[in-house]
Amino acid sequence: MIESWVINDDSPVVVSSETVLGALRSRIDSGQRETWLTSSSGRSLAFVTNTERAMVVLLEEEGDPGEHAVDPGAQGSSDGFVLSNGQDDEYSNEDTVPIHEAFRLVKQIVKTGSWPKDARWVVDR
Repeated sequence: MIESWVINDDSPVVVSSETVLGALRSRIDSGQRETWLTSSSGRSLAFVTNTERAMVVLLEEEGDPGEHAVDPGAQGSSDGFVLSNGQDDEYSNEDTVPIHEAFRLVKQIVKTGSWPKDARWVVDR
């Protein structure tokens, strides 16, 4: 069964792999840098960006530490990851990916439910 995904704080309209990037870009343009999507099977997908890099986290259920995309060998850290509660986080660049890669990952997960075969990610469980 293919999952359907909705953006948590938007209307209950399902986003597809063809529409999810437009929705993310629109949210970023309006200052919303944190987006949570929920699937019809109860999984969650988090996307938090500073507009240059993004953290992408896939959770199997509530309370799951999940798994997140990584950029092995990336140096330093980046700040400006503003959460919906106003918290401004800084993350190691190894634990985030360039935004164009984050968009590719989100699109693939929404389309297939899985990371792309060539994606780099770690399990935090």
